Amino acid sequence: MTESIGKVVLNYEYYSGEDLYSDGDDMENMILDIVKNQTGYEYVNDDYGNWAVMYHLSRQRENIIDPMEISPEDEVLEIGAGMGAVTGALARKAAKVDCIELSKRRSLVNAYRHKDMDNIEIMVGNFQDIKITKKYDVITLIGVLEYAYHYIDSRKPYEDFIETVAKCLKPGGRLYIAIENKLGMKYFAGYHEDHLGKPFVGIEGYHRSDKVKTFSKSQLEQLLLEHGFATTLFYYPFPDYKLPTVIYSEDVIDNIEIEFPEKSNYDLPVLQNFNMNKAFASLKGTSERKIFANSFLVEAVKR
Repeated sequence: MTESIGKVVLNYEYYSGEDLYSDGDDMENMILDIVKNQTGYEYVNDDYGNWAVMYHLSRQRENIIDPMEISPEDEVLEIGAGMGAVTGALARKAAKVDCIELSKRRSLVNAYRHKDMDNIEIMVGNFQDIKITKKYDVITLIGVLEYAYHYIDSRKPYEDFIETVAKCLKPGGRLYIAIENKLGMKYFAGYHEDHLGKPFVGIEGYHRSDKVKTFSKSQLEQLLLEHGFATTLFYYPFPDYKLPTVIYSEDVIDNIEIEFPEKSNYDLPVLQNFNMNKAFASLKGTSERKIFANSFLVEAVKR
């Protein structure tokens, strides 16, 4: 079964009939109403005082795409497309973007906001249930890897997820992962762990019952190199990958003047222990900046 919203095709062949992930019915219905009935919301909107609306609709989200090496001939698979925060940016770079998203309602938001683009198809359903037959030039996981426990039925969901993703790439294809750093400076400063809403939980170590997991730089690199990828290249978005105002490359972050808006847990109160800009300034000229960056954007090239 398929549905068309403008030029965007939604494929429901693998949809279970239930949206298993949501910010709440009222909130998501409000966002759907915005994209169906308003224009210019990606630049500014009165509802941006609500974190969920800003997170899903702000065009600043698209900044994370800038360093990605995507050519006009490339076919891209966006796993966990959500409400399409970066789908349009990918589609403007690539020949074709296939999206996978668990939620029908979030997929409808994505379709309505990009209804004039003819190179987007959205497959609604769980990644592990969808039969992927083609090989892609590029695959993206933007805020997705940390949730592998939820949609990969395995004793080793993160490892098996990365191996499965690698199989969907052409030889030499590129995987881009955007994810929080479990050792991010903001967490030492007192900010809550983004997924569990509690301070220090990532630093102290996740439990399986948490059903979410982020990684340090070396842990993420090891995960990729041991499960299908030949090389990795790290970028460092600030204040984090969600609403990046600046993204530093591997070759400049050690010595450049780092300055960024420190507030990044927009929906939670924070007792900030120290000034992060000053802390990063004190580490100028050292590789520790890479270890304590708040988020990573990683390019991994398939073996």
